Amino acid sequence: MKFSSKLAVTGVAVALASLSAVTAAASASTPAASNVGGKHAAKTCAAPAKGYAACFAQVVTDGTGKPAVTGSPSGLNPADLISAYNLPSSTTTATVAIVDAYNDPTAESDLGVYRSQFGLPACTTANGCFRKVSQSGSTTSLPKTDAGWATEISLDLDMVSAVCPSCHILLVEASSSSFANLGTGVNYAASQPGVVAISNSYGGSDSAETSAYNHPGIAVVASSGDNGYGVESPASFPHVVGVGGTHLVRSSTSRGWTETAWSGAGSGCSTLNAKPTWQTSATQCSGKAVSDVSAVADPNTGVSVYDSTSYQGRSGWQVYGGTSVASPIIGSVYALSGNTASYPASYTWAHTSGLNDVTSGSNGTCTTAVWCNSGAGWDGPTGLGTPNGTSAF
Repeated sequence: MKFSSKLAVTGVAVALASLSAVTAAASASTPAASNVGGKHAAKTCAAPAKGYAACFAQVVTDGTGKPAVTGSPSGLNPADLISAYNLPSSTTTATVAIVDAYNDPTAESDLGVYRSQFGLPACTTANGCFRKVSQSGSTTSLPKTDAGWATEISLDLDMVSAVCPSCHILLVEASSSSFANLGTGVNYAASQPGVVAISNSYGGSDSAETSAYNHPGIAVVASSGDNGYGVESPASFPHVVGVGGTHLVRSSTSRGWTETAWSGAGSGCSTLNAKPTWQTSATQCSGKAVSDVSAVADPNTGVSVYDSTSYQGRSGWQVYGGTSVASPIIGSVYALSGNTASYPASYTWAHTSGLNDVTSGSNGTCTTAVWCNSGAGWDGPTGLGTPNGTSAF
């Protein structure tokens, strides 16, 4: 496997370029930027109405509050993620499905730029590696474009490519961000041959699970949220692997990396969804506890993403965070493992020795300390920990 040598994890330079105009409407409202400790980041999707979801992508911004664009990658890159999570190379052609809302018109071409930059094999419609469809499976009747969700799609595709370059990718674009349409997209993805993981980098208020997210034999994973302590769906669904978030930096440890809980990661105890049989008493929760596992999510230690569908007048190489990063990473690790029989979360809970335990950091204030404070063993913000190879997956 060949990777570029451009592995800098340092801050994002502000390099504004003359960029193309928006080719289609952006989100109805623009989320405000927020200070994430050293850098500023902004959510690219507006807060959702009841029954709808928001994507959890967060883009690092410049002094104007718009996405900071650089001439080359300046965040964590594939080799960084492979190193941090001790991941193997693989020749698997198992399919990781990405379910998001609306259309990203430049998804395939942007994916090509990312993979070429890092020496990854081409993944195209022509060679059978990439497929983009609507929630019903159409390749021609696609949803309208939304520039905010398009950033999410680029992020998701790039993370699958970084972790499992040999995996095939199915992108399912729901007609809207309603849970009804997103669930239809999940069901479609689950019906497709070769799909072993379905990543959902979005969420809304805690709600009862629907059958759309219950697919034994497939790792259905979902981001825990970017709003700190609090439970969101679909990560709270009993048959979904809830994915929390961390702050990831290089260090002088034997691992070479150090992780702490990201303050923005969602977590907690669902009052609407039953506790899965595989979750133990460590959660101190009578319902589904969030999260199960985690991966990098802090925009301060964010990942490189290439997106050319103009968002707020910007496009090109950017740095992203949010638990949107963590979900496709974990879905791809399940694909690498080749072990998604029954409900994959149950295997992970029984094989915690294959995880990096994250023992410090907090995402808020809670009545039951383990729900919002990281420590030894399971905790809400980071779950059981982050991948250390694939033996826990």
